[in-house]
Amino acid sequence: MNMCSKCHKEMIMKQEQAQLAASSIDSIVNGGDGGKGPVIAANVDVAVPQVEEKTIVVQPMHVAETSEAAAVIPKAKEGPNRCATCRKRVGLTGFNCRCGNIYCSVHRYSDKHDCQFDYRTAARDAIAKANPVVKAEKLDKI
Repeated sequence: MNMCSKCHKEMIMKQEQAQLAASSIDSIVNGGDGGKGPVIAANVDVAVPQVEEKTIVVQPMHVAETSEAAAVIPKAKEGPNRCATCRKRVGLTGFNCRCGNIYCSVHRYSDKHDCQFDYRTAARDAIAKANPVVKAEKLDKI
């Protein structure tokens, strides 16, 4: 019913009290125990909040062929991580380059492993994005 744990516990306690009161009233009316034990009688009104029901419709994706879907998903590399230049095992200490390969500490710099990533163009694009051209309108002379 979309309630927090505190509100849910309070609702359960009220329902249990209402059931206890109803059972004690039934025992008094039917002459259950004859007055030997204490009788607890109370009128408890339990307010149940109205909950809106929402339905979510999910449409399944249609895949034309399974071979095309398998071709799109790249395979995970199996085995230990190795430097792309010297094939040395790097394990967790490997360095990821922007060209997408993993390198050891000797070949981690772009000039040491003949990197194909264009750092100059990437830097120009980042600067152009960070500093848009601001040009004010021409003022009319008075």
